[in-house]
Amino acid sequence: MKDKILNWVNTILVADFFLVILGFGWFAVAVVGDASGINLGLDLWHKLWQPLFNPAIGLLMGGALISGISGWVAKKFGKN
Repeated sequence: MKDKILNWVNTILVADFFLVILGFGWFAVAVVGDASGINLGLDLWHKLWQPLFNPAIGLLMGGALISGISGWVAKKFGKN
């Protein structure tokens, strides 16, 4: 059961990682487009920052911390 839960958590974290990377790529392209005078969705990205990308980054950071701490605890108190 523990392995299934960890597998689901890792799958969600991987998907979240790619969402964050996609958001960063979109932001970079939109900023360059905005500087060139081409509308590539920077305003839409700003509208999605608070409800989508900000929580995704927080989830990714929290998941990385929890994963690291759980691995450390398992190694420290597990079988020698």
